[in-house]
Order: sequence, then structure tokens, then C-alpha cells
Amino acid sequence: MKSLGDLEAIQQTLEGESAVGQLSWALEQFGAGFALTTSFGIQSAVLLHMLQGLKALVPVYWIDTGYLPAETYAYAAQLTELLQLDLRVVQPEWSAARMEALLGRLWESEDPDDLGTYHRLRKVEPLDRALTAGAVSCWASGVRSRQTEHRAAMRPLEQVRGRWSLRPLLRWSNREVFYYLQEHHLPQHPLFDQGYSSVGDWHSSAPDDGQGRASRFGGKHQECGIHMPTPLAEGAGI
Repeated sequence: MKSLGDLEAIQQTLEGESAVGQLSWALEQFGAGFALTTSFGIQSAVLLHMLQGLKALVPVYWIDTGYLPAETYAYAAQLTELLQLDLRVVQPEWSAARMEALLGRLWESEDPDDLGTYHRLRKVEPLDRALTAGAVSCWASGVRSRQTEHRAAMRPLEQVRGRWSLRPLLRWSNREVFYYLQEHHLPQHPLFDQGYSSVGDWHSSAPDDGQGRASRFGGKHQECGIHMPTPLAEGAGI
């Protein structure tokens, strides 16, 4: 992993930068080793739109778990065309059918380790493999501090599983996100008007009356592991 020198000084610099300024800094530091990740969720259009100001074709990695709502696939196609994204679709090694045949519908299990196995197989390991294959040394995401307890303690730039993770929107409020979408005439996720403030897999998302990610995974998990500093523990027999 690339050494950056005085990390605390860099944190303070980034905290004083705009979101676009942070993206520009990362592009200058990491060059072809810089990328974005997206879920094509409710607020994803903000960070993806900011790529246009960089005047560089930055790859965008999207994890297709095989369980996304139909509306998310349509939204992904819409934003990819509208913003001319260099989209890299990441898929698990195990198909959904194979996983369910051998391990069952893991998200329905009462054992919390099974949900961890689901996240590891369908999200964390596929993303890590793709970023390694793409020689990505720093990836930016749209996580925000108000979304979960774990994210509230995040800094703008941290090490995550052997590479740097940048969070340009970390301190943004819901209001700032909403007005950015309005100002730049960006389309909303189709499920936003149905009461969703957070969208992941079809079985983990629902209209939430403003609870955000607290409504995900039946309230059992707020994080899927992608933004955690260490890999999820391996499940038995995997």
C-alpha cells in the first residue's frame, strides 16, 4: 500500500477540502490506481456526478450481488449512460442459485454468522478481488457519517483491507445531498418516491419512514462489511 507520510496532516487537509477537492487530491496522489465504488443507491448520483469535474476517466466499481431490485438495475443503466461512467461490474464467484442450493437463504437465518457469510461471499470478497485485479490502491465511496455508528467515527481517509478508502461526502447532511441532486437535475432512484431512504438487496431493503440504514437487514446489521477495516470471518465449510 502506498505510503502517504503524515496521515494526520493529510486528514486535516482533506477535512478542509470540498468533496470535489478531495477527489482531485486522490486522483493526483494515486493516478491510475484511483477508483470509485457505487451501489447505485438513493444518494449515489452525487459522487458519480462529481467525477465529471475531474476531467479523467476514473473507473467505477459496482457490486452486482444478484439480489438487487429491478429498479436498481434500471437506475444503474440510466446513470451510466447519463454520466458516461467507466463502469466495472463486480459479481460473486458463487451464483445466487449455487449459494442457496448449498448454503440456503443465508439472510433468513437466525444465526448472525450466516448473514456475515452472505456479505462476505456476495460483496466483500468480490470487491476486494476486483480492486486487486484493477491495481486499485485508493477507492472513494459515498459513505456518510450520519448513516451508521461505525461511519460516525470515520475519518476522510483510512486504510481498509490493504488499500486506502476515501470518503468525500462523509460530513454531508441529507439536506446537502437533496439540494445537490436538485441543483444538477440528477434523477432519483425509482424507489425513493416509495419511501426508501436506503436501498441494497431486495431482501434487505424496505420503506423505512426515515430510519435510513437502521431499517436494513431486518435491523440486525447496519454494515455489510465493505467499509470495515478487516475481512469478515469465514463461515464454516466455505
